[in-house]
Amino acid sequence: MKTCLTAPIVMSALAAVVAFASPDAPRAGGTIVGVVTTSARGLPPIRVTVDPKVCGQSVPDESVVTDASGHVAGAVITVAGVKASAPPDASVVNDGCRFTPHVSILRPKGQVRMSSKDAVMHTVHAAAPGGKALFNLSLPIPNAVLSRSLDKPGAVTLTCSTHTWMRGYVFVTEEMSTLSNASGSFRIDGIPAGAREIRVWHESLSTAPMSVTIKDGETTTVTVTLAR
Repeated sequence: MKTCLTAPIVMSALAAVVAFASPDAPRAGGTIVGVVTTSARGLPPIRVTVDPKVCGQSVPDESVVTDASGHVAGAVITVAGVKASAPPDASVVNDGCRFTPHVSILRPKGQVRMSSKDAVMHTVHAAAPGGKALFNLSLPIPNAVLSRSLDKPGAVTLTCSTHTWMRGYVFVTEEMSTLSNASGSFRIDGIPAGAREIRVWHESLSTAPMSVTIKDGETTTVTVTLAR
């Protein structure tokens, strides 16, 4: 038996498909955009006392990095309780007797790759948030690469035993996170709708968690203010 579809039925079906695929339909998840700011000011450069021919006479103090308007770089913004895949590895380079980048984000059990561009002996000492030593490695020559796994969430501190001013961080997390850029700006997409808590980590500054309501297909704008 043949079934015939009348024109009205066909048009109704097409309209349903178009409505379902309409770009005006709310997207799953929402977006947070914002800026991290502070009234705190950065500190003067650190005088170099070891290997000045390689390190220079001074290096920047990166414990607070702001632009002229007080926008903060290097803050980690996290959507608490929302799991997401952070990068599976991070590269940290000893360059000019500094750890670059100063702050990285890594998922638990991810690999941190350490190398050096400097023609001097560096060490990489990693410590967990509570101060427990995780590893202590030597990078005696340029371009050597060593890798280690970081398992537990939290901010791992990197230091160098030879050049004691050197400090960097690897923020290990399984939650949706991002870093504020040089202008203090950040953006997180695809956040599940609902009441969410935004947490911010910074090596020298802090603030209370922030509550926001996320709606599908909408953008929420926030300003995060840090203080010492």
